[in-house]
Amino acid sequence: MTFETHTLKNPLDIFIESIFHFKDFTPDHSIERVVPTGHLFIIFELDNIVRHTYDNITLKPNGTYSKVWVSGMHKNYLSISAHQNSEMFVIQFKPYGGFPFFHSSIDQLNDQVIAAETIFGSEILDLRTVLLEKSTSQEKFMAADQWLTQRYDIQKVPGPELLNTISAFANEPIANHNTIVEAYPKTQKHLINQFKKFCGLTPKLFHRIIRFNEILQLIHTQQKIQWSQIAYQCGYTDQSHFIKEFKEFSGFNPQEFITLEFNKDEPNFFPLDKKG
Repeated sequence: MTFETHTLKNPLDIFIESIFHFKDFTPDHSIERVVPTGHLFIIFELDNIVRHTYDNITLKPNGTYSKVWVSGMHKNYLSISAHQNSEMFVIQFKPYGGFPFFHSSIDQLNDQVIAAETIFGSEILDLRTVLLEKSTSQEKFMAADQWLTQRYDIQKVPGPELLNTISAFANEPIANHNTIVEAYPKTQKHLINQFKKFCGLTPKLFHRIIRFNEILQLIHTQQKIQWSQIAYQCGYTDQSHFIKEFKEFSGFNPQEFITLEFNKDEPNFFPLDKKG
């Protein structure tokens, strides 16, 4: 498989986590679970393969996507299709990074996967056409860079108070949540409104998702895992709270997760029908 990432420059690097392109992907499964990460995505398929989402319980298809789509901020895990010999191009925005490019409140996209042209119109399909025409990853990255630069609206960037609060959530345990909120210089209502506008999620849910993803990173590839230590390290008041949180965001309790060896896979993607 070919996998290339783009080195972003200012101001795009302030708002975009990653842009990457892969092709000739040959997974050993056809359905995978994606956990919430606190990021917003624009996803281009460059292989003319139709993608699906599935009901998390029955695993029956409940959505069909082609060409370009947007995956908003999600509170729960998603079940999505994985395909042989696939090629995709992905723009991953930082938790606060979508608004200067989408130009509308990010909470309108919560828990949705929708066709990108409903937001961006034909210009996003035109960009896909350009991406298909470019022969190298670097050429594709330059085309995406140009489009994003044209979309960027400096009048729609988040203020420093919000950025400071997001940084605190990213670096402090969930037990410190109330202290961080109290340090915000304006009202709690203002903070919630700003979070919905720029991040989609409420401050509390955002902080919980950040901490859960920290757990996934901590246990990734570890051979021996002490759950009580990890729960304490991430600031959970007790282990039952930790287990409940883990199952809510992944669909598995911690022991099931390890038994199925998901900690050995990519931290945010877990195969549900792995062969062999």
